[in-house]
Amino acid sequence: MTPSAVACERTEMRRPIDFDAIAQSQFPLLVQTIRRAYQMSPFYRERFQAAGIAPDHIRSMDDLARLPFTTKQDLRQAYPLGLMAVNEEEVVRIHSSSGTTGKPVIVPYTRKDVDDWAVMMARCLKTVGVSRRDRVQVTPGYGLWTAGIGFQAGVEKLGAMTIPTGPGNTDKQLEMMTDLKASVLIGTSSYGLLLAEEAERRGILEAIQLRIGIFGSERWGDKMRRRIEEIFGIETFDIYGLTEIYGPGIAIDCPCHEGLHFWSDYLIFEVIDPETGHVLPPGQEGELVITTIAKEGMPLIRYRTRDITTIETYACSCGSPFPMIRRVLGRTDDMIKIKGVNIYPGQIDHVLKHTPGVSSEYQIVLERVDNKDHIRIRVELSNGHEPEDVARACRKNIKSVIGIVADVEVLPHGGLPRSEKKTRRVFDHRYDYLENPPKA
Repeated sequence: MTPSAVACERTEMRRPIDFDAIAQSQFPLLVQTIRRAYQMSPFYRERFQAAGIAPDHIRSMDDLARLPFTTKQDLRQAYPLGLMAVNEEEVVRIHSSSGTTGKPVIVPYTRKDVDDWAVMMARCLKTVGVSRRDRVQVTPGYGLWTAGIGFQAGVEKLGAMTIPTGPGNTDKQLEMMTDLKASVLIGTSSYGLLLAEEAERRGILEAIQLRIGIFGSERWGDKMRRRIEEIFGIETFDIYGLTEIYGPGIAIDCPCHEGLHFWSDYLIFEVIDPETGHVLPPGQEGELVITTIAKEGMPLIRYRTRDITTIETYACSCGSPFPMIRRVLGRTDDMIKIKGVNIYPGQIDHVLKHTPGVSSEYQIVLERVDNKDHIRIRVELSNGHEPEDVARACRKNIKSVIGIVADVEVLPHGGLPRSEKKTRRVFDHRYDYLENPPKA
């Protein structure tokens, strides 16, 4: 057992969420946002007019579903500031996505946007038990990326001490962690694992005084969570966000670990069928769509995140008034079609979680063998287990849960790479031969 950051105080029996009451409180803010977007953003004005919608047509929360979606492609095509909805003098900061798959997304922030984001981030930190007495090591990147400065603003808003180490330089990270007695570690789960294993390898765990780990920016499973917690002796929390919607800090796990609380006083969450676009009721899995209801610089209406999750129908046992989503299963653009079956990496992760002898790290390798799709799962071995037994159990569980036959390659612990950023899980080589055909 790992020490809890704060106790999970089960204040009441889990009750159904009153979504009508939440919608009633959100609706005036939604109307205000739609009017701002229509008046100040040429993009949204043209989009609404093309759909035959004016702000006065939105008379209840049910009318939200009439509004067109916004996509990342829309944001890229509007580069650099085509969705800005304020006068330029009101913009105090910009952030940007990485732009690795096309034009980056530029997001303008007003002073209110920056302050609201800090409030949400401080709320996240308080939710997991961070206090003013904590020393918080912030390892995500600074600059145009949202994470580093976003976490720092939240820590400072809460009144704790920030140790802004930024990314990389593991030697310096561990030096600061030990010498400054950091009690909270923030970063990607991949880097959290790397730091934990490196501290263990160096024999310095007794000098480390961490008690909380907050990890985000990538999907990570329970195997990785348990391994980080066991090495560092901490409790870990999953934080969610994306650059287009402020950044990290719009939802977070709590000590009851029943889901991620999202801040419904700033954001409207919907889940849709990713194929049809139809809104799904709470409790059904689909693609998360977010509407900002307080953002000034670049309000987003029905933004398709591509993240797969579910809105929980019951309130958390902790008694928080804020609703929850489940941990993100994957992304619609991460979906793998193999042998006629659609799967997400998170499903593989779920199977491995319940397979004894498998460590936290894995890879999914897709290839064409004899002109047929072939899937190979590479896993690491936990101590005290036999590779043949683990491979057999993995194949059986994947077949019974997901319904596909997969080869399983079992590597010794540490046989898969560690990352200071996000860990790549899927390697699709099925169509490499089209670019590099085999020689006759």
